[in-house]
Amino acid sequence: MLATPGTLPPTAQDDRWAYETKQDGQRVLVYLPGDGSVLLRARSGEDITAAYPELRPLGPLLGSTPAILDGEVLALDEQGRADFQLLQSRMGLAHAPARAARRAAQVPVHLVLFDVPHLGQPLLAHPYARRRTRLEELGLDGPHWSTPAAVVGHGAEALRASREHGLEGVVCKRLDSRYTPGVRSRAWIKIRNLRSEDVIVGGWLPGKGRLSGLPGAVLVGQRAGGRLRYVGGVGTGWSEAERAELAALLRAAETGVCPFDPAPRVLGAHWVLPRLVGEVSYSTRTRAGLLRQPSWLRLRPDLTPEESSAGLPDPPGQAG
Repeated sequence: MLATPGTLPPTAQDDRWAYETKQDGQRVLVYLPGDGSVLLRARSGEDITAAYPELRPLGPLLGSTPAILDGEVLALDEQGRADFQLLQSRMGLAHAPARAARRAAQVPVHLVLFDVPHLGQPLLAHPYARRRTRLEELGLDGPHWSTPAAVVGHGAEALRASREHGLEGVVCKRLDSRYTPGVRSRAWIKIRNLRSEDVIVGGWLPGKGRLSGLPGAVLVGQRAGGRLRYVGGVGTGWSEAERAELAALLRAAETGVCPFDPAPRVLGAHWVLPRLVGEVSYSTRTRAGLLRQPSWLRLRPDLTPEESSAGLPDPPGQAG
């Protein structure tokens, strides 16, 4: 079952909804046949059990009761927050169990459980509130898995707390909703905390197909320590008119010298003089300081490059 992007339910309906933390990890269904084994499947249906050997001890925990659990595999940073970049070093190792075991010792994962569509019998038709109670009664809290509590009502407070703690957002789930596999349902609403910052355009990548001759993405940076540090490529957020306007501005500013220090390894990049300022939204930063899921908001002709990022702290790593 998938969530639909949206906003908080109306205040008058707040007590009809539960609120869970939106996790930044890999969605999995955990199959426990009741014979002591465990099978993990990704959203694609791929068997990814071998990628996460530390989750195998889940197999015998429910005895002979067959179950299907829904959850998210996370890799946690030093502050205990989900770090998708860390998790990427564990993903894709389902066909390399020896490598997966070595990585598990270096970057252990944690499975967050939030639903149980099957427990001895199908629970798909049961309301979320009942399924959630059944899940919590299982007491599945261990060294590499847990069942965090959901908050009923208080949606605005839950969303505000997720922002204050630097979390990705919240998922709102209607208490009376059925579990509908494969459906992006309005009964589950996801709200992502987006941040916005000013950036300096230092280059662009040509578009393809109908965007031929226009920028497919702009390469942006922010000033730190007297240098223009590359923070990523932005390829969404423009109207056709805005993209055409940006193309003219980029052509007028073209240069043969990369303005970023250090220079990013971006094939096919066209460099420009770093004088255009824009505002972008994004979800989080990677450990290297790159923007995740950036989207263009607007040009900022009211700002000079010096004004756009005054006082920006040095990113935690180097891009390249």
